Amino acid sequence: MTGSKGGGPSPRRYLWKAAATVLTGAAGISVEVLVNQVSNNSWTSIPAAVVLAGAGVFLLYLQWRPRPEPSDGPGADAAEAVLTSSVGGSTTLPYTSGFAGRDDDVAGIVEALEREHAVAVVGRRAVGTSSCAVEAANVIRQKPGRDEIYYLNLRPGGRRRNARWMLAELARAVGVAEPRNGLPAALAETVAALRERLNDENILLVLDNVDSTAQVRPLLPPTSACRLLFAGTPAMAGMDGVAARWLAEPDPDDAVEMFAAAGQAAPGARSPRVDPRDDPAVRDIVDLCGRQPRAIRALGYRMARHGWRSADVLTLLRTAVHAPAHHRAPVADALAPLTGRDVAYLALHPGARRLFRLLALAPRAVDRSAIGALAYRSPARLDRLLEELANGAFVVGAAGSRYEVRPLLVGYARLHLRQEEPARRRVAAQARLLRLLARRAERHVASLAVMGLRAPGNVASTTRDPDLPLDDDPYGWFDLHGDLLRALVEDTPGAARTTRPMPRRLRRRWFRLAVALAGWYAHEDRLDDWAGVCRAVLAAPTAGDRPEIAAWAHNELGVLRRRRGDAQGAAAALTLALAERGRRATAQAQMNLGLALLDLGLIDDAIEHLELARRHRAHADRAGQSLTDLALGAAYLNKAVPERAHHHLVRAANTFRALGESRGYAAALTNLALAQSRLGEHLDAAQSWTAALREYDGLTDLTGRTAALLNAGAAILASTPSRAGQAYHLLAEGRELRAGRRPDGGLGRTLLYLGDAAELLGRATDARQHWSEAAEVCDAVGDAAGAAAANGRLTPPLGDPTAPRP
Repeated sequence: MTGSKGGGPSPRRYLWKAAATVLTGAAGISVEVLVNQVSNNSWTSIPAAVVLAGAGVFLLYLQWRPRPEPSDGPGADAAEAVLTSSVGGSTTLPYTSGFAGRDDDVAGIVEALEREHAVAVVGRRAVGTSSCAVEAANVIRQKPGRDEIYYLNLRPGGRRRNARWMLAELARAVGVAEPRNGLPAALAETVAALRERLNDENILLVLDNVDSTAQVRPLLPPTSACRLLFAGTPAMAGMDGVAARWLAEPDPDDAVEMFAAAGQAAPGARSPRVDPRDDPAVRDIVDLCGRQPRAIRALGYRMARHGWRSADVLTLLRTAVHAPAHHRAPVADALAPLTGRDVAYLALHPGARRLFRLLALAPRAVDRSAIGALAYRSPARLDRLLEELANGAFVVGAAGSRYEVRPLLVGYARLHLRQEEPARRRVAAQARLLRLLARRAERHVASLAVMGLRAPGNVASTTRDPDLPLDDDPYGWFDLHGDLLRALVEDTPGAARTTRPMPRRLRRRWFRLAVALAGWYAHEDRLDDWAGVCRAVLAAPTAGDRPEIAAWAHNELGVLRRRRGDAQGAAAALTLALAERGRRATAQAQMNLGLALLDLGLIDDAIEHLELARRHRAHADRAGQSLTDLALGAAYLNKAVPERAHHHLVRAANTFRALGESRGYAAALTNLALAQSRLGEHLDAAQSWTAALREYDGLTDLTGRTAALLNAGAAILASTPSRAGQAYHLLAEGRELRAGRRPDGGLGRTLLYLGDAAELLGRATDARQHWSEAAEVCDAVGDAAGAAAANGRLTPPLGDPTAPRP
């Protein structure tokens, strides 16, 4: 065996000696055991012999175990930008090697040194502060009349040094007495001597890898003739007398230049088919690498040396970064240099590293409670870890005390997550996040029906109420976290990237979150977002395995299309929902399909599906039974069977009132007033629509209120034409509430009855104007019966205002 690099004996020689000694001892004890067995029949020494023999075998294994092949040198795996001296205390400025890009940054540093006495190049660790500072110092060294330059690395060998060590090294370099000890008086003497010496000549001091302001504070403020150039911690930006220059990640052009330069420096590199500077895949690669200089150089070096195609590497990167959390594919060995060269990440506390990895599971900013669910840490511990990540520029803050991984580092965080966190831990963390958000979303959606946070008519306001805490304000909570919820619903399944269904614990919470989010969009009438959630659920691989999930999505799409006025599309979607045969969704889908068929004018088919829906409802589902009765009442009204309609509507109203469902109770009364009017029960009809309007006064259901106003006006005109003034007032209020909304059949009928009321009041001109507008609206929305009634009133003789409403 050869000696070590420093000339001493090889450590492996000691393994031979130790193994020989242990095995000799084991052999001696074995002989003693045999002697004792023969003479005294004693076996007490056998355990000691076995232990020593095992130790000897283990030492031999250490001697002969496979060793990794030696690398080709410091540059074999990556081309470094700066080659510093191997001696920790060297004060010789190193030359740069492989430096590429960053021309503007270097020029800015040189220009700042011409104006200022102390300049600090600050940025997150491993972003290139050291290489840019050294390159700027080399530019100054090459100028005529160059300054005397001293360089000192305050973190030699990765070990952080203190101010005393720094003063001793500088004193030795410039030729003054070193501090006798670490006492303040001795350090002050050295500082005074250094200041006197540095003020005599035009000297540039370059202090690299500054981790704290205490390391360089003795040198401030600088002397008149000396220049100070620091590179390191962002904390130096707040020091008095120091001009800080923030260094961020290189721009895409500089990053591609670094990549190409590293490939050219690789020994035996194969000529690429396409110049990396012109290859669009390379730009995507450096972006996925976070434009981190070390990672860019390492990957560019290895790709050039091994002849890897950029398209293949880009595919590997995208798979590792964008694959869902439950995907078990590990990070490819080809991408190991990316995570291994992330020295800024490796310098973090282990808890901070884990938090940084887990934050990659959140596609948008999350608040502290959600971060606590991800990391499963106490609030006090979480604050310290977040502070460390924020100081290292790993995370950024957002409104509402939220945090997220810097967009440029998201890919890096996901690489670390996939490499260091097993799939079961990733799934567990994401399940905790989904459970917390799903519970909160469900609670806020449930409170929307009972909280009167908005005045009637103010449907466009979606900002949070400043007088309510965020946890009690559903509108403010959804406004703040809506993007996060939408991204989790769309990104968690990974439908576009894998066909593997989600684990059960993840699927349940994801589906609950999707249902709650769809409820919020439906309440806000954000139909496009609502449809996006439904399509995301249908596109998820788990929808193909779970019929109830697909049935829910088709049912939601059917309701959405019916709200848009597309009755044919609604019927098609709801038919698919029934085809999935999800037991829980059957009754609801049957009812919604019946309503869609009712819109299409297929009244008998609609009643058949509504009766099936009522039969499939569980007896304990009283709210569902009352909804079906309400729909059946509306269907029988359209079939002109007011007796059956009256029966179902009375039952629906009584059930809603017993359950405390004000919205359903008001809707049932609205339709009941119309049925009673057609049965000639005009007094009961007046009581019904009066009670319905009273209920709507405490609700924010504008659609229901406008329907109640329309039916009340029609009932008054049909029963007591002498009260046409009251009818006109109610119908005018309904038209005002419909202003600014999409025209529908209700607006056409409101204008029709407004004309009838105006004609009874002797205002013929206003009557004809209302009928003309009613004809236009009914033609536009496809209400042929309404258009015919309006046109009939426009031709003499004037139509009968008591004509029945279709």
